[in-house]
Amino acid sequence: MTEIQSLSRARKNVLVLVAAQAILGAQMSMIFTYAGLAGQNMATNICFATLPISMIVMGSMLAASPLSAIMQKFGRQIGFFVGAFSGMIGAAISAYGLYFDTFALLLVGSLITGIYMSSQGFFRFAAIDTAPEDFRAKAISWVMAGGLLSAFIGPQLGKLTVDSTAIPFMGVYLTVIVLNLVGSLLFFALDIPTPPKPNVHDVKGRTRWEMIKSPRILVAVICAMVSYALMNLVMTSTPLAVVGCGFGNDDAANVVTGHVLAMFAPSFFTGHLIVRFGVEKIVATGLAILALAGVVALAGVELTNFYVALVLLGMGWNFGFIGATTMLATAHTPEERGRMQGLNDMIVFGFVTVASLASGGLMNCSGGTPVEGWTSVNLAMIPFLVLAGGALIWLVMQPKQTA
Repeated sequence: MTEIQSLSRARKNVLVLVAAQAILGAQMSMIFTYAGLAGQNMATNICFATLPISMIVMGSMLAASPLSAIMQKFGRQIGFFVGAFSGMIGAAISAYGLYFDTFALLLVGSLITGIYMSSQGFFRFAAIDTAPEDFRAKAISWVMAGGLLSAFIGPQLGKLTVDSTAIPFMGVYLTVIVLNLVGSLLFFALDIPTPPKPNVHDVKGRTRWEMIKSPRILVAVICAMVSYALMNLVMTSTPLAVVGCGFGNDDAANVVTGHVLAMFAPSFFTGHLIVRFGVEKIVATGLAILALAGVVALAGVELTNFYVALVLLGMGWNFGFIGATTMLATAHTPEERGRMQGLNDMIVFGFVTVASLASGGLMNCSGGTPVEGWTSVNLAMIPFLVLAGGALIWLVMQPKQTA
């Protein structure tokens, strides 16, 4: 295959993945907006209001390694079909739980939905499977930019369907079933070869332990973990905080819309910035913006504060997470891809699970008012920003050949 043909195939795959990110990804903003509010209605203890979101993230963590192994053995298409099918099943069980007012069923459905969330995380890796090296950073950022469309589609569908049934929030989950069914059809257009089956003479690459000890891989995982976990920590509590501070459900959905737009809009130029300034500077910028989001959130609980803080939170996540993903993608060999990508997402979403569990507890159970809870959520960002920033400084100070 010529270089022009290779680039053409890569661009076609990126286009498919952008569309999948837009259509299938819409379900995540819908669920993350309303699952905590549904949990608050159903849970016997409000400290567990965000448990449905935590179960989604836990499901994503548990599915990361198995999905990576499936994609390594059978190809990206099969793995993505598994994800979309799981999204349908998870939404159906969640809707069933809402119908019978059974919190346990909502949690089971959320856990299965996590399999879809995990498969969506691999879109960014699939984007570079057929991409020439100089197109990789741009391919990742363009696929992530597909989330910009999901930022419009998801919350607007949520607002249209949240009260469409007699049972609150049930219409949201029924809509998610349709999104998974329609979006899964896109994967038939993917043109990503199944990785060749290894034989005894093939180079197997490093073990997981050997890879995670590599300074560049270790710092990439830490920065991805912190960027994603802090975004989830604050975003999970946001609908509860907005409603708790006297604003409406639509206000909460609009704030989340602004947040998701900010998560993905920078993707149109993040790849160009990485190429021009280097991945380390972009990750550092992302961490700094996350810190600024916390400062704005702590400054007040007016609707403007929520909007600005959540927009900054989305931008910080974009720079930090895309930068860390690009750093990781250039730090392992093709033979190590399945092991490293699965390990990375298992660690990242494991930490995100902890963050989402902590989010509900901090928001509802760390103070007497929503304002005090919101303050606790944002103060919790500080030690983890210090961890990621310190790790990045340590990497930059490493001898080049070691890093």
